[in-house]
Amino acid sequence: MIESTPNTILENLYLQANNDIHNSLLNHKETKVNIEAICRCNSNKAPIRFLMSCLLAKIHKQNIDIRKPYTEIQDEDTFSGRFYDEKFIEPFIHKYKLPCNPTTAYLTPAFRNLDRILTPDLTLVGRPREIYEAALKVLNAVYENKEKPEFVLQEIIQLLLVIKSEDELRMQQLIADLRQPFDFLPLSTEEIVKLLSQHLNCKYTSRLPVLIVASAYQTVKDQVGENVKPLAAHTAADKQTGTIGDIEIILRNDEKIITCYEMKDKRVSKIDIEIALDKVAKMENKIDNYIFITTDVLEEEVIEYAKSLYEKTSIEFAILDCIGFIKHFLHFFHRKRNDFLNIYQSMVLNEPTSSVPQPLKEAFLALRRSLEADRR
Repeated sequence: MIESTPNTILENLYLQANNDIHNSLLNHKETKVNIEAICRCNSNKAPIRFLMSCLLAKIHKQNIDIRKPYTEIQDEDTFSGRFYDEKFIEPFIHKYKLPCNPTTAYLTPAFRNLDRILTPDLTLVGRPREIYEAALKVLNAVYENKEKPEFVLQEIIQLLLVIKSEDELRMQQLIADLRQPFDFLPLSTEEIVKLLSQHLNCKYTSRLPVLIVASAYQTVKDQVGENVKPLAAHTAADKQTGTIGDIEIILRNDEKIITCYEMKDKRVSKIDIEIALDKVAKMENKIDNYIFITTDVLEEEVIEYAKSLYEKTSIEFAILDCIGFIKHFLHFFHRKRNDFLNIYQSMVLNEPTSSVPQPLKEAFLALRRSLEADRR
């Protein structure tokens, strides 16, 4: 008998899930409720991939303890959950565009570097707390043979497919409602600024300032001769990606970085500037500008400190508020305002749900539809 590979297991479970999407094979309602809560949690998708990796490992190697996905535990029945997550789960979710985190769950704070058995009484540091509690209960149900791991993993895949379909239908309807007639009068600059302000006031918006500034450059790249380098993943640290900031601007046909933007959802401090100074000092090429964009208030003392660095470094450091930046941009490039809005919408909708949750995407479309309703 040929042993099934992890990839084969996943593909077979996907086919079964897709063919019988509403049929649950679970034995206990509690397990089904816990899985539903985990998969439908928009604020934290890491437990989904964590569970999928543990379940896949258990199906692949039946002798392991599903509660021990860390080799640091140093028992005979441990395994590397991160290996299964990155090697098999990650390409699987990308292939079928499932609503999960695009990067491994094992680098998130709750699942990083644990060395004890994951029993239901363990407190994992993360929010929402009940989602982590639910994940541990699912693991324990499999460990106690109350549920078969293949049925649990199939249930997760089925639910992810249902959620994906629900999201797509809502998005299609919202986008259809935004279709503009030929003689449609675009939103004014002030109306677009109002729309962006309302969007920033929603929950889980830390990625939006990056998309706002990147959209601005994308809109006028031909006019200014500058391009935005591909954006790094929202959850990735600068050390992992090799970037010096959230947005890096280069000249056309030149990979040399000339301007760096760093986004903050808090007040910019002198310590933030000192860290930026350390980063640019290690660069091979000297940049022209290092700009902080904040959604919090500006402190005059810190602004003045940033200004003072030009004579010492020949690099201009500046601190701008996000809405003020984009308001000036839209007035300056007034005829490009609708192009900007469409590019921003596209970037928001194309972001992984781990950085721009589905409700936040839908909120933008609903807010835009509301503002444009009077134009029809």
